[in-house]
Amino acid sequence: MSSIEGVKSIADADVKDKTVLVRADLNVPMEAGRVTDATRIERFAPTVTDLAGRGAKVVILSHFGRPKGQRDKKFSLKPVADALSGVLGKPVKFASDCVGEVAEKAVWALKPGEILMLENLRFHEGETKNDENFARRLAVLGDIYVNDAFSVSHRAHASTYGITKFLPSYAGLSLMKELEALSAALDDPQRPTAALVGGAKVSTKIPVLENLMARMDQIIVGGGMANTFLLALGHDVGKSLAEPDFVDTAKAVMDKAKENNCEIVLPSDALCAKEFKAGAEAEVCGLDGVPSDSMILDVGPQSIADLKLRLQDLKTLLWNGPLGAFEIEPFDTGTVEIARAAAALTKAGKLVTVAGGGDTVAALNAAGVTGDFTYVSTAGGAFLEWLEGKELPGVAALRESTA
Repeated sequence: MSSIEGVKSIADADVKDKTVLVRADLNVPMEAGRVTDATRIERFAPTVTDLAGRGAKVVILSHFGRPKGQRDKKFSLKPVADALSGVLGKPVKFASDCVGEVAEKAVWALKPGEILMLENLRFHEGETKNDENFARRLAVLGDIYVNDAFSVSHRAHASTYGITKFLPSYAGLSLMKELEALSAALDDPQRPTAALVGGAKVSTKIPVLENLMARMDQIIVGGGMANTFLLALGHDVGKSLAEPDFVDTAKAVMDKAKENNCEIVLPSDALCAKEFKAGAEAEVCGLDGVPSDSMILDVGPQSIADLKLRLQDLKTLLWNGPLGAFEIEPFDTGTVEIARAAAALTKAGKLVTVAGGGDTVAALNAAGVTGDFTYVSTAGGAFLEWLEGKELPGVAALRESTA
């Protein structure tokens, strides 16, 4: 099933004078009571602006941190409400609880077009337990439920799953945008397609590789993962990060990919060094020339040239994980150069690029191209589960809601 099939958008609902409960993911970085990265707030803001502009009473639900069902001042959403107010340029009211009398009074006092944020959902253990009674207590606050938090949609919690049994349920603008982008990349992509899958360990990406090989024309393997595949092909990778116990798995992946007419693309050369530190002395090595006391820390210039040529022929690129140890120069070269080449093709209208995962976002930010990709997902676990082909409970609940 397509990621988006059967999901109703809040853009199509009549929200005037209705109380709309919006589940956001405002679990943002904070220091000394101040938000240090407002990316998630900025992405969520258009949904709030749209709903308030259409005369809804907007009530925002979110978690923050892991307070484990206990009230803990350091996990309060009050500073986040203040940050959202700054982004929106209008007041965001705040209630010191998300259910019960405090929340109910604050919600009932709202006028159309006003915005209220409720306190951290995870101050109540019923949230993560998907407790039906807690979901009901949330549902009594509103007329309509909106999920605008793809990044927590892989969790069947009360505010992402249970609540949909009691209220008409819709996808918010940013969730809809995410589903549309993911669907375009994986369910019905323009071909030829490739997935660039990097990261440290093959063992953590086996379900991803198995799902993608049935859908992609090529899978470009990078990072430490590639070393395990090179081992499987009989190359000596020296002291490189690799998983010898997964050599047979890598062989099985390559065999299965061949059956699916999916090409596994591995590096043809490497950038090696004896130590992993900034400014370490590095040398380009052929795959059969990696010194026994060295580590492969990035793809080499031949590999970069090959990947750039491959990009020219693609219509869709899905990206999850860096090509090398991008955190330290010069081992960021492969990731940065390929990211910039993909971004240039995207800007020219020749390539659809969809990327996601924590390291991926950091790598694209380092390359300065995040804004040039077609879509960059800030979701971690949810993006990975989607790559694995899993149905996300929070999205499935929107399809199944009959309230």
